[in-house]
Amino acid sequence: MTKKIKIAVLFGGKSAEHEVSLQSARNVIDALDKEKYEVILIGINKAGKWLLSNTSNYLLHNNNPKLIKLNKSNKEVSLVVQSSGNLTDIHTKKTHGKIDVVFPVLHGPYGEDGSIQGLLKLAGVPFVGAGVLGSAIGMDKDVMKRLLKEAGIPVAKFIVLRAGEKISFRSIIKTLGFPVFVKPANLGSSVGISKVKNEKEFKKALHNAFQYDSKILIEEAIKGREIECSVLGNEKPIASVPGEVIPSHEFYSYKAKYLDENGATLQIPAKLPKLTVKKIQGTAIMAFKVLNCEGMARVDFFLKKNGGILVNEINTIPGFTAISMYPKMWEASGIPYPKLLDILIRLAIERFNREKKLRSSI
Repeated sequence: MTKKIKIAVLFGGKSAEHEVSLQSARNVIDALDKEKYEVILIGINKAGKWLLSNTSNYLLHNNNPKLIKLNKSNKEVSLVVQSSGNLTDIHTKKTHGKIDVVFPVLHGPYGEDGSIQGLLKLAGVPFVGAGVLGSAIGMDKDVMKRLLKEAGIPVAKFIVLRAGEKISFRSIIKTLGFPVFVKPANLGSSVGISKVKNEKEFKKALHNAFQYDSKILIEEAIKGREIECSVLGNEKPIASVPGEVIPSHEFYSYKAKYLDENGATLQIPAKLPKLTVKKIQGTAIMAFKVLNCEGMARVDFFLKKNGGILVNEINTIPGFTAISMYPKMWEASGIPYPKLLDILIRLAIERFNREKKLRSSI
């Protein structure tokens, strides 16, 4: 009998996207082939504690995205530096065995920004998704957009504002026009984002965004279709068929994404000319490489009426909820959810084994 791969799913986290992570994790855990994998559940609460969770009751209100929460656990665990994947009970110091690979289903700061990836590298355990640099770049919309521009990949015009700095609404309008979007630089799931049409809304939007980050982006509003494309792979990534998000709200907000069942229509594959599909897929792969991504990412685009495309952002740990575009686009491309997880885990182990061969001395 083949030995099962021991996979730890990390979910929750110290982020405003905590609840989204819980929804994603539930779907990943359900879809993992239990004949192939021994699944270890590690829920991270909002205080940052790692809790070894029971598969039968790790979530409360798991069918209600408005009420979903992590169940409490008395078993606090940790991955120690140079532990080679051994999970340790904080109180008893007892080890729970060696983990073969980690699947971080964490969205936002402390999970998608390179923090957890650095810890996992130091602990000596393979993990799914981008490494430290790719994760950090993908999380910071300012740095991400600057690198994309440098590579010749078009993005919307934007201005960066840091805490303590001031800018007049008049200068914003002069540079970007209006309306504009105000968003935290380091967050996802449309948390803290506002669409601004006048100076009163602008002041309110600044206050809202600065609650989540010390650096924010003020970005021109693009008139166009919202197209997304999934990317999969390490050295030779491939792109899925693109999908389209058609929001019923004014924009694809957090509420539209996760709380309102009718918040958006998802069209997969998107109804696009073949040449446009190829252009989007090619640009998605190019962005993936430019931003030093590995494993997986979802690239979000704006498609303008004249056929021009702009990259809005990249998500290095895209949503895995029941309505998330990343797995749905791969399913439409011929890779069902369980097989997609198998590939992501294989890619993580392959990268780890490749990096182990690199020399660390002269």
